[in-house]
Amino acid sequence: MIYSMTGYASVTRELAADGHPDASAAGGASVSVELRTVNSRFLDLNFRMPEDVRGCESTLREMLMNKLSRGKVEIRVNIQRGENVTSASALNHAALEQLAALEHAVVSVFHSAERMRTGEILRWPGVLAESSVSAEVLRDVVLGCGKQALGELLEVRQREGAQMAKMLLTNVSEMEAIVARITPLVPELIARQQQKIVERLQEALGVAVPQEGASASNAALSRDEVSERIRQEVTIYGIRIDIAEELTRLVAHLGETRHVIDKGGRVGKRLDFMMQELNREANTLGSKAATKELADASMTLKLLIEQMREQVQNLE
Repeated sequence: MIYSMTGYASVTRELAADGHPDASAAGGASVSVELRTVNSRFLDLNFRMPEDVRGCESTLREMLMNKLSRGKVEIRVNIQRGENVTSASALNHAALEQLAALEHAVVSVFHSAERMRTGEILRWPGVLAESSVSAEVLRDVVLGCGKQALGELLEVRQREGAQMAKMLLTNVSEMEAIVARITPLVPELIARQQQKIVERLQEALGVAVPQEGASASNAALSRDEVSERIRQEVTIYGIRIDIAEELTRLVAHLGETRHVIDKGGRVGKRLDFMMQELNREANTLGSKAATKELADASMTLKLLIEQMREQVQNLE
């Protein structure tokens, strides 16, 4: 099987303050990991996560590098605290008592000092327990979400890759049919074109038939010269329009392309190279096309190759 480089996966888990899967209690949290991938020549990982779980980056990076070889990957880790974190039960009473003692000590010395406002007290570090979920629990949950999201991402990329493989094989079959159709016609087409050039050269040289009154030796010499000249031109022209080698290489390249797709794995770069080779042969075929049949075949081949090339750019 082959894999696409584009895909999306998202996993979310809710946690209570004690780390169990329930965020309804005060101090709970919601952890989500999103993975977005698009095509790229190399593996490019871009992390966006809160600083309190930044320590997970190295493990997530290793996890992704073990499963992905190409693509631009955006990893988003979001942590949302529970809605009840500002309730009375979320207040750190020990911190409040320490703050009150500090304020009393300051006021006892500076009698004109203003008392702290409620908003200032609540914003004081440590007064509000933003979450009682431990760092270890958050780390384990982030890594668990990342592993699950990666598994779902691989499934998405596999399904899309299977569809792309089906399209590529369909195009390969169409191209093989075109080559098989025009291959038997090549000798006849070459002979037809050679006959046309013989007739044109005879007409242009004007000595294909000896004139009345001319000596036999002069006429014979003229015919020999004309015949040799025509033979040379026809031979050169026949070599120039002969596409047997191009058709043979097309068959070989198409067979290799089919083999690579059937084999599966990380085939993107290999198939990209095969598209270059196929396009080169199709262009050569078009430049040598001496008839409408060959020109039309070359154009169709190039259109099919271009469709494949666009899809191959998205393969891992």
